Amino acid sequence: MKKRSKRFKQEQGLVDVNKTYSAEEAIDLAKKTSAVKFDAGVEVHLRLGIDVTKADQIVRGTVALPHGTGKTKRVAVFCEGKDQEIATKAGAVLVGSDELIKQIQTTGKCDFDIALATPAMMKKLGPVAKILGPKGLMPNPRNETITKDVAAGVQALAAGKVTFRNDDSGNIHQLIGRVSFDQEKLLANYHAFTDALKKSKPQGAKGVFIKNIVLSTTMGPGIKVQI
Repeated sequence: MKKRSKRFKQEQGLVDVNKTYSAEEAIDLAKKTSAVKFDAGVEVHLRLGIDVTKADQIVRGTVALPHGTGKTKRVAVFCEGKDQEIATKAGAVLVGSDELIKQIQTTGKCDFDIALATPAMMKKLGPVAKILGPKGLMPNPRNETITKDVAAGVQALAAGKVTFRNDDSGNIHQLIGRVSFDQEKLLANYHAFTDALKKSKPQGAKGVFIKNIVLSTTMGPGIKVQI
């Protein structure tokens, strides 16, 4: 059994494990139970009623969080010609075409959090699809990461647009802000995310879609949230 610190036990003592809290109560409690010395992230963890073995039940989507996440995303853009200068000026950390694809193919490394691509570049990404795909970094029209307007795409991500996708266990984990955010901003981000998630329910998924919601801060205890 993992040994818990004295600090964690004190924080956990504030949470009633037998209670399911409203979103407002959970956010307030999450802020109170964060005692780390850095600005911890506030995260939502959801267990979904999907069959991950079926391709038509994959959950993915995008949402513009009204107040961002408090974390700057490192954006890579696969593009050519004048779009490369545009993407760089918009704030992308990596920009390129064949040379960027070759770099990823050779090293297997992806030093970025999300990737955008112009439609013309998609046919060239085949050699790195097996590297980008498992990491959730492959540009896809469903999460709006294929775009002709690279400047708008990069700027939207910088302004708080996030992509989400279920993991191999049928769960989704999403950062919705920082402990330093006031409760109203965290609540607005929470509702924006959960509303977008509900709209992304696959047609093939039957029964209860969202089975469980837990809110927590980085290194903080989990707090059950009403669905």
